[in-house]
Amino acid sequence: MSRPRTAALSIAIAVLILLASAVPAGAAGDVIVLPGASSAEGIATGTGNTFYAGDLFGGDIYRGDVRTGTASIFIDAPAGRMAAGMEFDARTGLLFVAGLATGQGYVYDTRTGATVAVYQFADPANSPLINDVAVSRTGAWFTDSSRGVLYFVPIVGRTPGDFRTLAVTGPAADITGQFNLNGIEATPDGTTLIVSHTANASLYTVDPTTGASALIEGVSVPNVDGIVLQGHRVWAVRNFDNQIDQISLRPDFTSGTVQGTITNSAFEVPTAADLHGNELAVVNAKFDTGFPPTATQFEVVVVTR
Repeated sequence: MSRPRTAALSIAIAVLILLASAVPAGAAGDVIVLPGASSAEGIATGTGNTFYAGDLFGGDIYRGDVRTGTASIFIDAPAGRMAAGMEFDARTGLLFVAGLATGQGYVYDTRTGATVAVYQFADPANSPLINDVAVSRTGAWFTDSSRGVLYFVPIVGRTPGDFRTLAVTGPAADITGQFNLNGIEATPDGTTLIVSHTANASLYTVDPTTGASALIEGVSVPNVDGIVLQGHRVWAVRNFDNQIDQISLRPDFTSGTVQGTITNSAFEVPTAADLHGNELAVVNAKFDTGFPPTATQFEVVVVTR
């Protein structure tokens, strides 16, 4: 009688091992803690399973792994820096970070953690909000939530150059709200920018040459914050609504349709997301506790998209 029980036990163990090996990346660590973070806001996909996330008010940069579900501090930023939206450029290994109320943008070398460049886009005395950044094939575009402008940093080889300011015209230039231009993405060919506008609950296209903007019709995204673009699909993070809308855009980006919504019990005012295969890594800002937030833990939530 002992042999059948032993065989059954062996089969059960083998089944458990097979089930464990079938767990998708990130499922074992749905919530990835940013140890020691005092706040959070931006996130960017690196190479492989790597992600980067920032301590908004501390300026520090964390590096994590969506497969192992771990993260640790990578860049101990100098005092006075902030870390809002960010994007990794796989061609150069550079990480571009928006500095919110500092009026600055930062460029870090992800191989060494060294600061490559610091840009003073706007005088902090004038209450700028450098909120997010997108990397195109020619450079990095930064939004300012308090002004109808974009800041562009060209990239030549592995070297970021001097920035220029692009005045946005049309509906996306509206600055009547507290937070206006916010999330930003660039199409692969760099000919179109897509921006979210928090106050208007809208998405717009912006011509990177002229600054002319146009409404993406058919899309209403209250409390929209960061956005993610893949082809003609956009994921729009709606912070205080604790959800992410998946939007299908027309080929010419003139209109779109909300096709689905992602929610998760671990969301607590998510502000940004980025793609990892079939998953989204989403950062919790926890602004429901205050601004600056008073929460004692900040994390990244990995969800299926």
